[in-house]
Amino acid sequence: QLQASGGGLAQAGGSLRLSCKASGFIFRLNSLGWYRQAPGKQRELIANITSGGITNYAESVKGRFTISRDNVKRTLYLQMNSLKPEDTAKYYCNRPSPWGDAWGQGTQVTVSS
Repeated sequence: QLQASGGGLAQAGGSLRLSCKASGFIFRLNSLGWYRQAPGKQRELIANITSGGITNYAESVKGRFTISRDNVKRTLYLQMNSLKPEDTAKYYCNRPSPWGDAWGQGTQVTVSS
């Protein structure tokens, strides 16, 4: 239902854009989010966006990352600028649901110093 892509290797200060293509639910009516998990750490929510387009960010990415959505393309995006080595993690898109969250398969982002 959620297919993430766009990860890769970037240098510190560089940019990447992640995409998450959705299927199987009414995309425009759902809040969505991006999580990340670094080795040895818990998965953390870094950004989310409501069906109405209201966004929230973790302090660690605020001002550098931008979450957005295209309801026609059924795609969630995460624009990541000014990347830091500590942004290295596997990134997951998420659709929260009281009946069980849906997760993408994850896409690896590695930032070199």
